[in-house]
Amino acid sequence: MTIEHFDPCAADAVGAADTPVERIATGFVFTEGALWHSRDRYLIFSDIDASRMHRWSERDGVSVFRDPSRMTNGNTWDLQGRLLSCEHGSSRVVRTEADGSLQVLASHFEGRELNSPNDIVVRRDGSIYFSDPVFGRRLPHGVLRAPELDHSSVYRLGTDGALARLAVDLEQPNGLCFSLDERLLYVNDSPRKRIQVHRVRGDGSVEAGSPFADTPGDEPGVPDGMKVDMAGRVYCCGPGGIHVFQPDGRRIARIRFPEKACNFAFGDDDHRTLYVTASTSLYRLRVRTPGRPQWLG
Repeated sequence: MTIEHFDPCAADAVGAADTPVERIATGFVFTEGALWHSRDRYLIFSDIDASRMHRWSERDGVSVFRDPSRMTNGNTWDLQGRLLSCEHGSSRVVRTEADGSLQVLASHFEGRELNSPNDIVVRRDGSIYFSDPVFGRRLPHGVLRAPELDHSSVYRLGTDGALARLAVDLEQPNGLCFSLDERLLYVNDSPRKRIQVHRVRGDGSVEAGSPFADTPGDEPGVPDGMKVDMAGRVYCCGPGGIHVFQPDGRRIARIRFPEKACNFAFGDDDHRTLYVTASTSLYRLRVRTPGRPQWLG
């Protein structure tokens, strides 16, 4: 069984129980940061422990995109189609310019080095939100060093370059995404196996969070990469695969993979293919409801 159904609507919303999973690439160390480019039909993804980023397309297969990558984790596009990346090894958020050079967007908060930016999203107003746990200061997915900050938080980088700390009540924030109308910010807290939801204020700050859903299970995996589909359902990596929740927090399905799923992107022309980074491999499968496209992704 590929897709477990916990709700009668799961088959129509997500897919049949026997939906096939295809492994399209393997031989990596620890894959993460999947990001689809809809115009040119390719996928960017990170191999954190190898400190390398790759590009995959149906036509060309896998090629090296950046080496070294400073142990890059999460990736997204900004409104101009530029690549934004979270570097575990350098504690930076960087932007790839048209000439391939890197522009550092964030590296410190109140004079202290960030922990290790992990996952990243862009809002329609151009502001950037990213999580900053300590995972990239631990082995094997980072560079061993003591944190300079005494907290792990979510940040908002405004279009004016100002960095503001948000979501201060999380133990180790990891994956994050917006609801379809961007009035809600979902953030998962890996140690607690929980997804938290925050209402977004008019100025881009967020209200105190409240529990949205837990990702239960004793199998390998914690709340990690997270996205929404075009029906507002929340897809979140967790124990045993990718868990799927209705907008009210009810878990309706879990999608299983041969390896531990850590992140994913909705891709192909209809955004109904899940491209999943799972440990040493890259997988894909088709789902019934399109995912919300990332900017240019």
